[in-house]
Amino acid sequence: MNLKSLAKDTALYGLSSIVGRFLNYLLVPLYTYKIAAESGGYGIVTNLYAYTALFLALLTFGMETTLFRFGSKPDTDGKMVYSNALRLVGGVGLAFLVLVFALLHPIAGAMGYEAHPEYIAIFALITAQDAFQAIMFSRLRQQRRPLRFVALKFAFIIPSILLNLFIFLVMDKIPALHGTFVQFNYGVGLIFVANLICTTLVSLLFLPEIRGIAYGFDRDLAWQMLRYSWPLLLLSLVGVLNQVADKILVPYLLPGEEGMVQLGIYGACVKIAMIMSLLTQAFRYAYEPIVFADNKDRQNPATLADGTKYFIIFTLLAFLAVVFYMPLLQRFIGAGYREGIGVIPIVMMAEIFMGVYFNLSFWYKLTDQNWWGAVISAIGVAVMVAVNVLFVPRIGYWACAWGGFAGYGTSMLISYFVGQKKYPIPYDLGTIGKFVLIAGAMFAAHTLYLHTLPVWLQLLAGTVLLAVFALAAWREIKSSKAI
Repeated sequence: MNLKSLAKDTALYGLSSIVGRFLNYLLVPLYTYKIAAESGGYGIVTNLYAYTALFLALLTFGMETTLFRFGSKPDTDGKMVYSNALRLVGGVGLAFLVLVFALLHPIAGAMGYEAHPEYIAIFALITAQDAFQAIMFSRLRQQRRPLRFVALKFAFIIPSILLNLFIFLVMDKIPALHGTFVQFNYGVGLIFVANLICTTLVSLLFLPEIRGIAYGFDRDLAWQMLRYSWPLLLLSLVGVLNQVADKILVPYLLPGEEGMVQLGIYGACVKIAMIMSLLTQAFRYAYEPIVFADNKDRQNPATLADGTKYFIIFTLLAFLAVVFYMPLLQRFIGAGYREGIGVIPIVMMAEIFMGVYFNLSFWYKLTDQNWWGAVISAIGVAVMVAVNVLFVPRIGYWACAWGGFAGYGTSMLISYFVGQKKYPIPYDLGTIGKFVLIAGAMFAAHTLYLHTLPVWLQLLAGTVLLAVFALAAWREIKSSKAI
């Protein structure tokens, strides 16, 4: 496997995600210093964005991967596939908006936002647009147009950051706008308004891609795409539930203000662990089109095995980096939220399990047995929900972290053992195990001994350990001639 090609695409596609999320990450101090932990305001933000992720999975219903799969077939018109995907997702999005606005107040009441139904309306508009944009972003990836991909991502990121800075640093100081600031939960609701404005801006910039809807509609092809995508819908839905079900469940399991306070603390600390989801997403953006490309060498088991091995090595490196530099990273969230930083290593390991599971998932995608993914992910989400339901009332947000760990770990293990029977892949378990043991030993040393040292000495020791791990990773890559 040529890692140079993969690394290049990962850098290009990941740039918008990594830099964008990093810039948004810089908003976390703004939110957590300006929104008091005891107010539960950041819990509202965490809760509503969890619902958005869930409904985004429903509204895209697997059409992103379907676009790659059918668009790469030599006997299929790629333009017609794209037009079908746009029309199907766009139609479902419009139906969703009609339903939400027709039942706005009952839905808001059921979700606990009867005092702010406008929040639900705003998020419905955001989610419908995001779903439609997801198809167009996938088309850009399929066409290997990373520069436009990045440009459109930043068309959302930069205005969003500027608007948020205005809301929390300027708006409250303007007498004419103070009432609006207070009305929207002291700026919390305005975070959502800023999101809607920026999402709509990107939709307008997508006009050249939207014209692809005029390529036509092939009913027979559409049915084929839907038959392929419905298991992906289940897979995506349960996959997203693994990520957000805890953030949806907490307010019901811990009713009242306490639930939102706990959720806010957990949501803020999870932001520090975001490096894992960043790497996974960047890797996926580059790797999925490569695997589905019309090139059998890229779909052979050895290539898939290499991709998994290097993914694990690099994410373990990132895991150690976050752990070793935690004395600095924890300062990015307000003091009222720092009581929850102990969950960060658990959440990061859960993200690694999720990334490994993604790499393992190609066996059923390439054999068109996507229903396996739905079954495996459903088992994982059942485990995660069970942990949350049983333990959130007892140990609060700690149960959220362990629930994700257990859910993703279960899905990863089942996918590996079933996949080795259905589509055997020669994973280099020896090398993977070696790096897992090295990382585990370093983490144990930090947890048991290094954290008791003065901060400067912790950072120095962590840097040395990180360099040792990075050197070992580099030697492995060089010896395997992957670059």
